[in-house]
Amino acid sequence: MKRNEWILTTKIYELRKEYKVSQTELAKIVGVRRETINCLEKGKYNPSLKLAMGIAHYFGRNIEDIFCITSKDDEK
Repeated sequence: MKRNEWILTTKIYELRKEYKVSQTELAKIVGVRRETINCLEKGKYNPSLKLAMGIAHYFGRNIEDIFCITSKDDEK
């Protein structure tokens, strides 16, 4: 049986620009390092549920409005 691989994309960068908040400011608000926000924006880090909820709460959005997960199989 083939293992399915998932890809996480986010709209954090776009929302930060809309809200005029830096990576450093957002990181401080949600309690992580700036590098974590950077990795989230680049799709190199999967957030904990607590972190995803914190980011969604800050931007006043649902988690699904910010984070999208798709199967690599969907890209073909």
